[in-house]
Amino acid sequence: MSTQTTTASVGTVVAEREVHLTRDALVRYAGASGDFNPIHYSDDVAASVGLPGVLAHGMLTMGLAVQPVSEWLGDRGWIARYGVRFTRPVVVDPQDGATVGVVAKVGTVDDEGRPQRIDLTVTAAGQTVLGKAQVTVAFR
Repeated sequence: MSTQTTTASVGTVVAEREVHLTRDALVRYAGASGDFNPIHYSDDVAASVGLPGVLAHGMLTMGLAVQPVSEWLGDRGWIARYGVRFTRPVVVDPQDGATVGVVAKVGTVDDEGRPQRIDLTVTAAGQTVLGKAQVTVAFR
């Protein structure tokens, strides 16, 4: 286990990632989560309830967004708290899928200069899809 701590300034990017989602990925997530709501796989059902298309599961998007922070922390620490507001859906095109982009920046630091809060910018199709996405981290 690494005992190295990390110091960083507010605004420092600690992780970035793009994740491409396909309809197949949505089906696999539905199987793993048990969420078989047809808005996540049926264009007809999504359209019938006024949606712009099949949507990625909100919890899938939320999980994808925090993963780069978890990997950045490694065994040096843990995620103590994580919260988001779902602001826009991620529409997953049947042919092209969707790409979710994540940028994780230091929002606050503790008295020792270690990151304390990580702010996430999560986008798809050029729009923010998670608002107030904040991760509180703790170091060993």
